[in-house]
This record gives sequence, structure tokens and C-alpha cells, in this order.
Amino acid sequence: MENMAKSEKKNTPLLHIVKRDQGTVTWYYKLIVRAVAILAAILVSGILITILAKANPIEVYGSMVDGVFGSSRRIWNMLQGVAMLLCVSLAVTPAFKMKFWNIGAEGQVLISGLACVATMMFLGDTMPTALLLVVMTVVSVLAGMIWALLPALFKAYWNTNETLFTLMMNYVATQLVAWFLKAFVKNGSGVLTPMPEYGLPVIGGKAYLLNVLLVAVLTIAVYVYLRYSKHGYEISVVGESENTARYIGINVKKVVVRTMLISGAICGIAGLLLVGGTNHTISTTTVGGRGFTAIMVSWLAKFNPLYMVLTSFLLIFLEMGSQQISTDFRISSSIADIVTGIILLFIIGCEFFLQYRVVVSKNRKENVK
Repeated sequence: MENMAKSEKKNTPLLHIVKRDQGTVTWYYKLIVRAVAILAAILVSGILITILAKANPIEVYGSMVDGVFGSSRRIWNMLQGVAMLLCVSLAVTPAFKMKFWNIGAEGQVLISGLACVATMMFLGDTMPTALLLVVMTVVSVLAGMIWALLPALFKAYWNTNETLFTLMMNYVATQLVAWFLKAFVKNGSGVLTPMPEYGLPVIGGKAYLLNVLLVAVLTIAVYVYLRYSKHGYEISVVGESENTARYIGINVKKVVVRTMLISGAICGIAGLLLVGGTNHTISTTTVGGRGFTAIMVSWLAKFNPLYMVLTSFLLIFLEMGSQQISTDFRISSSIADIVTGIILLFIIGCEFFLQYRVVVSKNRKENVK
């Protein structure tokens, strides 16, 4: 028996990982861990920049800040970028919190933009501006809801794989936009001339102010909906366990369909703002990958809409800052992308230390002694 005990002690790993009780993790510990991660990312990135680009890291980071805050125009571009990424992130969050893996926000926003631009093109000269704006809003939201409803119904009633379903619908939406441009752009260029005369109104002379204000209101609304409403409670329960939800009387199918309709409606708003409020036209790249980046924003913020403001800003800051250092220092954009990747890797990696802790085995320590 003594030999067996010794053998067990020898086979016991020195370190093992234990999941933290999240109720014991204080806010200041989270703040310290994330601050250390950001500082470590800056240090590692600085060393890499010095080696690869032969540039002063302090000047490079100053260039990144200048690329975002260097002028009022850059600041407004940053606010617009944050608002649009945040809007799409708000759309995927209810579904993700329910553990419905909606990878189709890209297509849902794009099909909403297509509905919006079609309204602008075919009805712009036939009705008053106020009525046109109402119709643009309605058709955009409906298009997003329909595009989200299809995978929701198949998941709720036939348990299909929502990840593949929503992903494939992205390609369908892209091809529909490509067909629309080919069919209705008469000069054959495939580029639709912007139609700002039919776009959303400009407030205070700032082209993006309306977008920013609408997304700010939407952020608060989604936060209240998820945290304080009965629907938000049902979403959380279904996400934790569908069996538990059924046991306490929640109609899981109804929750799935309703939540995806809400997600699609928010995507419709994003499509309306991108086409009607920003570009006044459409192309297959109008959404620009926001539907996929939004997944990262939502996950990093732990599905909290208020925290998503910060994660959206972080990603837009890195994107705009990387473009600026590529221009200022005439270095390859790949180096700038590497810096962005390192910073994101450290920020995502620090979540491990918030969720788990490394424990030294006492038996192994005694055995070493």
C-alpha cells in the first residue's frame, strides 16, 4: 500500500487547472489582469516593431493614436466605425446568449441593405421624403427578419445545424446583390451610383451623427431587454439548458424564433444605416466583414451590450491605427496586422486567467521534499 501511495504521488501532476468560482472574482482583479495583458501586448509588439520595421515603437503607437484622433474627420470616421460594428454585434448577441450560433449576420445586414437600396432606386421619385424614409426602414427591417427567420424555423422544428445554415445564407445574399447590380446597373460597370438625395437626414451638419445616436439608443434598449425583461430571462434559461427551460414551462421553439426575429430586425437597422445613412449605394462588400468581427466583439464583452461599446472601439482603433502606421512608416501592412493580432491575442488570452486558476499539487510538493 505504501508503494502504491508513493506511485500515486509520483504520477500526480505538479500543476493542474481549476475553474474559478466567478462569484469570487472581484472587479479589480479583472481590471488588473486585463491591464497587465494590454501592457504585455504593447511590450511584445514594440519589440517586434523594432526588429522587423526598424522603427521607434513609441512613435509607432503615437501614429496609431493620431490615425484615430488626429483630426475631427478621423474622429467621426472612428465613431461611425464603432457604431456600425456595435450595431451588428448587438444583433448577434441575443442569439449567441441563447447558444444559437448565428454566423449569418453578414448576409442578414447585406440583404437588408439590398432591400433599402432597391427602395431608394425604384420608389425614390414616387413619394415624399418622409414616407420614403418610413418605407426604407420597414423594408430593411423586414428583409433582415425574413433572412433570420428561415434558419430559426429549421432549427426550432427540425433541429438543423444553424451554424452551417446561417453561413450558407451569407453567400446567397452576396450573390443576390451581385445579380441586382448586374441586372440594374445599365453601364455594365457593376457599380451603383450613390443616391444621397434619398438617404437618411443629416443632423447638425455631421454625416454620421444620426447613425451614432441611433446605435447608442439601440445599445441601451438591448441591454435593458436582455437584463431586465422576461424575454431576456427566457433567452438566458434556454442558453443554459433547453431541458430546464422546457421543465419550467418555457416554449423553446417560440423563444428561438422570436430571438432570431429580433436579431434579424437589428441587422435590418444596420443595413439601413450602412446603405441609407452612410454609403447611399450597395456592393457585395458593403458590410465589410462586420458580421464576423461582431462575433469577436460579442464574445469579448461576455454578451454585455455596454461592454461591447469598449470592445468595438478597441477593434476599430486597431484597424484605423494599423492603416495609419502603414502609411506613416511605409511598412508592410502585414506588420501592422501582426501587431493587431498580438494585441488581440493577449487580450483574449487573459480571459483564461479570469476563468481558471493554476494550482500547485500539494502531494507532488511533499513528494519532491
